[in-house]
Amino acid sequence: MQFGFSTNAFREYQLEDAIEELADAGYDGVEILLDEPHLYPPNATEDDIARVRTVLDDNDIAISNANAFMLTAIEDFHHPSFIEPDEDYRRERIDYTLAALDTAAELGAPHISIEPGGPIPEEKSREWATDTFVDGLREVTDRAEAVGVDVMVEPEPDLLIETSDEFVDLVARIDSERVRCNFDAGHLYCVGEDPTALVADLDEFTTHYHLEDIPADRRHEHTQLGEGSMDIDGFLSELDDRGYNGFITIELYPYEETPVETARGAMAYLEEHGWA
Repeated sequence: MQFGFSTNAFREYQLEDAIEELADAGYDGVEILLDEPHLYPPNATEDDIARVRTVLDDNDIAISNANAFMLTAIEDFHHPSFIEPDEDYRRERIDYTLAALDTAAELGAPHISIEPGGPIPEEKSREWATDTFVDGLREVTDRAEAVGVDVMVEPEPDLLIETSDEFVDLVARIDSERVRCNFDAGHLYCVGEDPTALVADLDEFTTHYHLEDIPADRRHEHTQLGEGSMDIDGFLSELDDRGYNGFITIELYPYEETPVETARGAMAYLEEHGWA
């Protein structure tokens, strides 16, 4: 297994500095935030992308994933979403995602992760929200196939797609191998599922994992490894037993005030438990 760390915890840092810090902390990969203040696709120039590639090469660190979920450059993490009632506002999320795919391709990233639809609008039905997300996802998938980058839907609590079953139902409606799962272990734990048991169930759809710890009450709060109630070792053992050799990205974005210490702390946990 290979471990990455997401730069969404490094929002107070320049992207290049964050990459250097994570390489120095011993990570194999880095998840690049495709949002301000790091690399926002609508504004990213060829020089910006070339500079990031140079820093990656100089530090011998790979891209574990390109995060196209958060979108604070327009409003916040979840808005605009793929299921906004206002069509023009919804269009902003779709256009951003198309640009993110192009940027990921130029970076050489194998996939992007996206939000699972978004919060269901109070005035709309779940059926409407699902149909609307499928329509947007099909358009995004066409671009994904053209540029050779996977689109990974990331189930999350309180959004349209929360559970493993909802993800499987969604992907059955999309006729493309480019639609995959960004398996966030903490998110699935929050909605009452067992991430370890789900590894086998979602294996055919999963090309990348997010990992964080979660408090005992299962509230959606990304917590340092070993400081919550998840069976981190059991989860990693399951991946190891199955021969998984791809990336697991540690995602601890709430720790913006101490990102370097937090990244090093997560790596220390992985090393102490024999995973890194």
